[in-house]
Amino acid sequence: MNRTELYMRLSKVKKIASVKEPKSLEKALHADVGAVVLSIGDVGNIAHYVRIYKAHSIPVFVHPERIGGMSQDKEGIAFLARCVKPDGIITTRNNLVKQAKKHGLLTIQRLFFVDSDAIKSGFLSVKEAEPDVVEIMPALLPEFIAEFRRNIEVPIIAGGLLKNRGQMVQALRCGAIAVSMGNHHLWKEEIANEPLPVPVV
Repeated sequence: MNRTELYMRLSKVKKIASVKEPKSLEKALHADVGAVVLSIGDVGNIAHYVRIYKAHSIPVFVHPERIGGMSQDKEGIAFLARCVKPDGIITTRNNLVKQAKKHGLLTIQRLFFVDSDAIKSGFLSVKEAEPDVVEIMPALLPEFIAEFRRNIEVPIIAGGLLKNRGQMVQALRCGAIAVSMGNHHLWKEEIANEPLPVPVV
């Protein structure tokens, strides 16, 4: 999957399943989601998890920092690209975004907005790393989603602390291309007809 295909898929489905425990693997497989983020597993089973979703044509992203036994460096990313073969990674680290891009992986850079300094550093981080997508956390900051959207050309995902459909819709209306949730009940919510910003390709 390339960047344009990812944008198109997320613009249609708008939901990303964040899988954080084994019992959610099957639920995400049968949910109507645009992509899956794997924050579980280890070097022994992560390739198997990825193959499950790819066999069902579901884009899958791996969170390297959450994978047991995986080094957080260029060797770890090379292992992911060569042996695990996800569509991409999600990470908070600029260096991992850059390494993943060298191996042809799609990249989602996760930013935590805890204060105004974090927002400023987030702008700089995105400019330096040039990820394919930015994830803003927590998602319950609609005004900052809108501000970030006005200042960067990278599509935005909103994730973290989402508890209901209304919060999901609000994030979308403020400029997020999609929302990411760990709560499997929210994966079933219908939000396909909500308006979206046009992704920059």
